[in-house]
Amino acid sequence: MKNLEEMDIPSFREDLIGWFEKEQRDLPWRKDRDPYKIWVSEVMLQQTRVDTVIPYFNRFLEQFPSLDALAEADEEKVLKAWEGLGYYSRVRNLQSAVKEVQEKYNGIVPDSPKEISALKGVGPYTAGAILSIAYAKPEPAVDGNVMRVLSRILLIWDDIAKPASRRIFEEAVRELISHENPSYFNQAMMELGALICTPTSPSCLLCPVRDHCQAFDEGVQDELPVKTKKKKQRPVELTAAVLRNHEGKLLIRKRPDTGLLANLWEFPTTEVNLEFRSEKEQFTDYFKDQYETGITLGEMLGRIEHVFSHLIWNLHVFTGTIQGQIKEASDLRLVSLDEIDKFAFPVSHQRILRLYRETGEIK
Repeated sequence: MKNLEEMDIPSFREDLIGWFEKEQRDLPWRKDRDPYKIWVSEVMLQQTRVDTVIPYFNRFLEQFPSLDALAEADEEKVLKAWEGLGYYSRVRNLQSAVKEVQEKYNGIVPDSPKEISALKGVGPYTAGAILSIAYAKPEPAVDGNVMRVLSRILLIWDDIAKPASRRIFEEAVRELISHENPSYFNQAMMELGALICTPTSPSCLLCPVRDHCQAFDEGVQDELPVKTKKKKQRPVELTAAVLRNHEGKLLIRKRPDTGLLANLWEFPTTEVNLEFRSEKEQFTDYFKDQYETGITLGEMLGRIEHVFSHLIWNLHVFTGTIQGQIKEASDLRLVSLDEIDKFAFPVSHQRILRLYRETGEIK
């Protein structure tokens, strides 16, 4: 890469790592180099801010302090511990992968790129982070932060939203990475992107590697990285209901074990078309067809919007009573308000429960 040839790489490493040694944040997963803890933290940090992750990480490690503890844990408890972090397939993959490590590698996270990359849910970034931070292997750990930093430092105009671009950045890191301290090098690159070389208004005057930055030199740091916009999210209209039976218990159901929010619990919900009939009518018909019993819905409790990367859920929330009998099953339960906290709900349905607790019981 031509732009790498123009760099004083040893000086760049020294400036970057020296800054990290002085300025690194005190984060719980940096207390030691336990590959299991690093692995958990990296999975949690995907698409989630550091400040949000810290309390989740601490609670998760209290419940599942070792790889063996997570491998042997009940999935319901694992999902409950993850509740609120979203992207639940991440923790399912993590648990599947630690089970494989327990069975195949005697509970020791493998330290070879080939073996670790073969584990479920472990992509190139997570593999590189574990190998470099836990095992001091000079492997690249390239995430959005690192691509942003390098696009500016090396004046790379390739679109970082395209999967093919990742290879360019991985090759660059292989050239730049410190073989003496790959752990600090990779962590420093991530830290630089999080604290200094931010997506908008980068703090160039505070940057420890500003003298090596070709974008700053040319005054184009605000134009990089190049990133095409994602497609617009599709809106979906849904009606959900918090339904009580004659004993005052609430009906919840488990989502399918594949697809969006798999295996999480929710209040009965269905998609509606607002052009033809009211939400109440559509939901009442849906419920009778699905569960072979009638319901009486009250006034609307409220509306909740929940945004996914590809969808926007517009939830119209009601309370109501079940007129007949509901036969419980493994994926259909009647629970009291005290019992409901044992079940893992997606964020949208946690918000429904909060709304019900605040206003629904007195309606």
